[in-house]
Parts: sequence; C-alpha cells; structure tokens
Amino acid sequence: MTSTSLPRRLGLGDAVFIGLGSMIGAGVFSAFAPAAAAAGSGLLVGLGIAAIVAFGNATSSAQLAAVHPTSGGAYAYGRAELGPWWGFVAGWGFVVGKTASCAAMALTFAAYAAPPGWERPVAIAAVAALAAVNWFGVTRTAQLTRLIVVFVLLGLAVAVAAATAAPDAPGWLEPGALWEHGGYGVLQSAGLLFFAFAGYARIATMGEEVRDPARTIPRAIVLAFAGALVVYAVVAVAVLSALGAAGTAAAADPVAEAAAASGWAWAEPVVRVGAAAASLGALLALIAGVGRTAFAMAREGDLPPYLAAVHPRWHVPHRAEATLAVVVIGLVAVVDLRGAIGFSSFGVLLYYLVANIAAFRQAGAARRYPRALQIVGGVGCLVLAVTLPWQAVVAGVVVVAAGIVYRLLRVRLRPAA
Repeated sequence: MTSTSLPRRLGLGDAVFIGLGSMIGAGVFSAFAPAAAAAGSGLLVGLGIAAIVAFGNATSSAQLAAVHPTSGGAYAYGRAELGPWWGFVAGWGFVVGKTASCAAMALTFAAYAAPPGWERPVAIAAVAALAAVNWFGVTRTAQLTRLIVVFVLLGLAVAVAAATAAPDAPGWLEPGALWEHGGYGVLQSAGLLFFAFAGYARIATMGEEVRDPARTIPRAIVLAFAGALVVYAVVAVAVLSALGAAGTAAAADPVAEAAAASGWAWAEPVVRVGAAAASLGALLALIAGVGRTAFAMAREGDLPPYLAAVHPRWHVPHRAEATLAVVVIGLVAVVDLRGAIGFSSFGVLLYYLVANIAAFRQAGAARRYPRALQIVGGVGCLVLAVTLPWQAVVAGVVVVAAGIVYRLLRVRLRPAA
C-alpha cells in the first residue's frame, strides 16, 4: 500500500542548494548566446529586467509557499487561492515547460561530456541515471546537488578569472551599445535569460518535504535567488569583455570560449567539465520538481491518478518521475537545444503569472511582501512571454490549449472530479 503524502526531510541548507543547483545550471553556459543574438551587449539590461521580474515571482512564490506548504508549487497555490482552472493552467505550463528544460539540460550535458556522434545516447543515459537517483529519495538528491553546486561554482570561478585575463573585446560597452538592438531585442533577451532564473520554483514544488516550511521556504527562495543573480552578473560581464557581443552571440559555448581567449590552455577543459556538472545538477533538480508537480496534479485528478503514487520505501512520487523520464528521453531524440529554452520560458512565465495573481489576492497575516512586487512580477511575465521568439510563443499557445481541451473533456466525462 502507498501513501499520498511526502515526509519532511529537507532543511534550509538543503533547500538553498536545490534552488542554486536549479538556477546555476546549464543556463549560465548556454543562455548568453541567444540573449546576445537578440540584444547584443544589451543582454546586460535584459539580465537586469529578468532579475526584477524573477524577484517579483520569487517573493510571490515565497509568500504562497509559507501558507500552502505542499507539493505542486503554483499549481497548488492557484487551486487554493483562485480555483481549479487557474491551478491547472499553472501546473500544465510548468510541467510542459520544464519537461522541455529537462531535455535541454540533458543535451547540454552531452554536448560537453560525450564524444562526437554519441551526444544523444549519452543524454538519454544521463536522464535514466538521474531519475534513478531521485527514485532513492530526496535526501540523496539534496546531497548530490550540494556536491554539484560547489564543483560548478569552482568551474565558473576559473572561467571568470581566465576571461578577465583575456584581452578586452573592443566596442562591447561603447555608448549606445546597450540599446543597439532596440527595446524589443532587450526584452527578448530578458525572456530568454529568465530561463536561467526559474530554479527557485523547485524549492516551492518540494514544499511538502521541507521542515518548518513557513520559515524555511521563503528564506531559501530569497537566498538562492540572490546567489544566482550575483553569479550570472559576474559571468555575463566576463564573457562580454572577452568575446564582445558578436562573439558571444556566435559562440556555441560562450563561457568556455571566453576562458579559452585568455590563452590558459588548462582553463577551457575545466570550464567544460563544470558545464557538464552544472547540466547534471539542473537536470537532477528538474526531475524532482517536475515529478512532484505532476504528482500533485494527479492527486487532484488533473493528470491520470496512476501518477499519484508514493513509493512505500523511498517515499518519492516514483511513477510520476519514471513517466517524466520516459517522456524526456523521447524528447532528447528530437528537440533543438536553443528552441527548448524559448519554449521552456513561455511555459514557466505562464506558471508565474498565476503565482503572482494568487499572491496578489492574499490578505491579512498571509501577506509578507507589498502588492507592488506581484504587479511587477505579473506584468513582467506577460511582457516577456509575448516578446519571446515567435516560434516559442506559437508552440506554447498550442500546447497550453491542448491541455485546456484535455481538462474540459475530463470535466465533462467525470463532472464529480
């Protein structure tokens, strides 16, 4: 017999490291190139905009998680504060967006770790291996995430030091360079860079497994967000100074190429190993977070009830995570890495739009932050979503509409659910 609740095993340090492992992942090694293609040096402005929107979202998530310490994140918050349909839209956006992110993380890992021609088989093996780690319990997930985060930060420190030693690229910060691609390009870069900030959602989606959640979750979200922002800002400046805006946009691996520009022969391999570790860390946390949101949706009847089981020994939503792994393995065979970033951003921006609306509705003792932050977060989510590459917007709308049709049919067939 299986239970439908998860034990509380995670402390503040565990939650912070899971958030950092989700944010300081493959995004820092891959997101700067498409952002530079959209905005040039203006990606620095885009990074600031993404951070402002993400901070509004983070405080909304923290405020909601303190009152609703259960699995599912904004899916659970939307249901509790706004109603089942709002919760479904949030949960569906998160699941489909972050499932694409899982595939992107696996492919990024393989790009650095696999020999030529073996990228997709290695990516599939990584998904299977990390799904197995998650299967054996969340404390093992947290322990492995700590090790990965420390290793990645050391790799990024080497990259920044090497890039700083490289000759400065000309013209990347001349007057007017920040707005050379216009406001639309800057906003598009912000939407693409938002992909890198969404890791704090994993802390909220694991709210049912955190000790003293009313105190731990808000603190962990803010601490993880602040740490990731500092890391991204430092790396962005280092990469642009070494490669320039055009070089960053053209680079398949801008952080490694910035390190190589220094002439330090040993630096680039270290950065590549760090990128592979970062991708694994992000993938590990993503599998845990998406699996728990799918588990929460299944528990409420919005996804097949089969996914709502908890393993009797390891106390994890094993069916949801195993199903996710199968879907991600299928995506790895067909998806494009850069396209997955835009699609993921669309789904997650929709998720946080619902979170901001739900937090705005809270009153009394539940309020921890001013409503202005929820307005900034909600409006920012809408603006960044519609300024993403049009292919990502169209694909996102189609998939969200398919989810809505599915739920409409389910409600009609089983009105009591």
